[in-house]
Amino acid sequence: MPAGAGAAGTGGTNGAAAEEPYDPAAPAPLGVERVPTGHAGIDAHLERLADADHLPADGHLEVYEDVHRGLRSTLTTLDARPDDSYDHRS
Repeated sequence: MPAGAGAAGTGGTNGAAAEEPYDPAAPAPLGVERVPTGHAGIDAHLERLADADHLPADGHLEVYEDVHRGLRSTLTTLDARPDDSYDHRS
């Protein structure tokens, strides 16, 4: 292949032509920073919130409810008392 033949075939845009035009009505991320908590289970649920960034508003509810169920379940598990089968009497 002659030198430079590859670049001429792509138009030299490096994928810029594949970008969609700006649509102010299209869903866009809110830019809310999610700070890790240090608990993998909680962090995984919080990261799921990013799925709502690219959905129209009517799709957010499903994501929020899913995250809420997951957080509630994880937090309930953390609050559950461990099995206390040890007899503390001497």
